[in-house]
Amino acid sequence: MKRFRLGYLTAIAPLCVVLAGCGAEADGSDAAKPTATKQADAKVQEKVKGEGKTSAPATPADFLDLADKAMAAEPGWTFAVQGDEALKLQEQESGASYDATVSRTVKPEALRSEGVITSSKGVEKAEKVFVVGGTTYVKEGTAAWKKGASTNPAMENKVEDSVAAIDAYRGYLKAGNKDVTVVKKGDTAELQVKLPPSALKDVQDRAYVKTAVRELDPVLAQLRSTGIATSTSQIMLARLNETLTLDARTGRIKAHRFGFTFLIPHDGGYINYRQDVSEMNSGVFKGSISPPAGVR
Repeated sequence: MKRFRLGYLTAIAPLCVVLAGCGAEADGSDAAKPTATKQADAKVQEKVKGEGKTSAPATPADFLDLADKAMAAEPGWTFAVQGDEALKLQEQESGASYDATVSRTVKPEALRSEGVITSSKGVEKAEKVFVVGGTTYVKEGTAAWKKGASTNPAMENKVEDSVAAIDAYRGYLKAGNKDVTVVKKGDTAELQVKLPPSALKDVQDRAYVKTAVRELDPVLAQLRSTGIATSTSQIMLARLNETLTLDARTGRIKAHRFGFTFLIPHDGGYINYRQDVSEMNSGVFKGSISPPAGVR
């Protein structure tokens, strides 16, 4: 399962563009942790000791191994997700924000998200997303449920899954990208990916750029539908940054953030499309997740 989604945003013409999520900072101190989360941390530390691992993690792969064990030590986790998205042409800007609570079980893998999309004009729309057994179910406002394969790009864009970031980062390393770095800050370790401004055509095949491109594709299609021609070969990726923040001792995911800005050539200037998402770990989830009732 993947993470990011587009919600609804009205822009520049009768243009409808979709949205994703970013999050409020949480106190990372031990004193602020819920009891269940402290127990989960202790459980992971005991497991690591029991396996006789004495060397401290140092490389991105080491920290991903530790994160795998930490997140598998509990049946599930809850994340607070917030985000915003905007499309801007000259002085005209339209956007939307998103707030949701995401519950994610580990075995079996399943996800439930309940949130609200708010347009830049203050119009709110509730949204529910379930991912169970390889199928994604989406309900927006009062509309009927929609469902589709979780591998469908349109469905992938509806899901924020912080636990899946572990596999995503493994994919970055496997692809041979050397832009993943580890930065230790006190009791946290940040696995970071950053790109300097680049022509999209030069970096679009990099593993960590593909999610941003998947988010961009429906925006380009909607721009074209309004008569705004776009040349993919001239699009600039002005900014891309992704950070997976872990507890350096246990490997537990504390936060996951992703953001990007594209510059799309238009009429001698650029249309600016940006998105920022943040997912903060709220603690252990011990419930179960099933498909929404009454949906076939």
